[in-house]
Amino acid sequence: MSNFITLLPTLLIGALALIMFGLGLSLTLADFRRLLGQPKAVVLALVLQALVLPAICYGLVLAFDVAPVFAVGLMLLAASPGGVSANLFSHLFGGNVAMNISLTAINTLLSIVSLPLIANIAIDAFSNSGQVVPMQTGKVIEVIGIVLVPVAIGMLVKSRAPGFAARTDKPMKIFSMVVLAALALIAIAKEWTALTSSFASIGLAVIAFNAFSLGLGYSVPRMLGLDKPNAIAIGYEIGIHNSTLAIFVAVSVLGDFQLMVPAAIYSISMYVLATAFGLLVLGRRKAVAAEPTAA
Repeated sequence: MSNFITLLPTLLIGALALIMFGLGLSLTLADFRRLLGQPKAVVLALVLQALVLPAICYGLVLAFDVAPVFAVGLMLLAASPGGVSANLFSHLFGGNVAMNISLTAINTLLSIVSLPLIANIAIDAFSNSGQVVPMQTGKVIEVIGIVLVPVAIGMLVKSRAPGFAARTDKPMKIFSMVVLAALALIAIAKEWTALTSSFASIGLAVIAFNAFSLGLGYSVPRMLGLDKPNAIAIGYEIGIHNSTLAIFVAVSVLGDFQLMVPAAIYSISMYVLATAFGLLVLGRRKAVAAEPTAA
C-alpha cells in the first residue's frame, strides 16, 4: 500500500487528465457562444462560484473553528470549479445540461487563475506558521497543463473527428469516473483512520459547505427570476465541486496529504446531498404542477 501512496500523485494526474479530456470531447466553441444569449445566468453563476462561495467557506472555517491545515483544504475545495458529476445530476433532475457543460468549461478555465490565488490567500490567512508551502509559479503552470491541455485536445478531437468523439465521449467519461472512483476508494481505505479521526474537526464544516453551495446555487437564481431548469443547472454547478482537482492540488502540488481530507469527505457527502437536493426540487416541482389553477 505504501507503493500506492507513492504513486498516488502520478495516478491523480492521469485520472484528472482523463476527466478533462472527456469534458473536452463534449465541448465545442458553440457552447461558449451559446452563453452569450444568457448573460444574466452566466454572470450570476460565475459571481456565486468565484466570489460568494469562497467568502461563505471562509465564514464556515471561522464558525467551526477548523484547524489551519483543514481550513486550507476546504478553501481549495471552494476554489475548485464544478465537477463533471454536476452535468449528470443536472440531467437526472431536469436542469439545463447545456448550461452546465458551458459553465463547467468556463469555470475550469477561470480556476487556472482563481484556484492558485484563493489557495495562497488561504495559506496566508490560516497557515502563517509555514505548515503549507504556497504554490510556486512552476506549480501553477503544472495545474494549467493538467487542466487546460487535455480539454483543448478533447475539443480538437471533437472538431476534427466528430464521429469518433461522439462514439468515445460517453465511454471515456465512464472510464475516467471509474478510474477516479477506484483511486478515491483506495485512498480513502488507506487513510480511513485519519478520515474518521478528522471528521469531528472538519466533517460538519464540509457538509455545511456542500449544503450551502447547493441551496445558494438554486435559490438565488430563482429569487432573481431565472427559470427552474437554469436554476437547477446553476445549483448543481455551484454545489458539486471538482474534488479531484482539489485532491490533486493538495497531494501533487502542495505535497500534503492532510490537505486532501476535506475533499475526500466531500467526495462522499456530495453524492448524498446532491441526490437529496434533486429529490427535494423534483418534489416541489410536482407539488406546484399539482396545484389547481385559479378560476
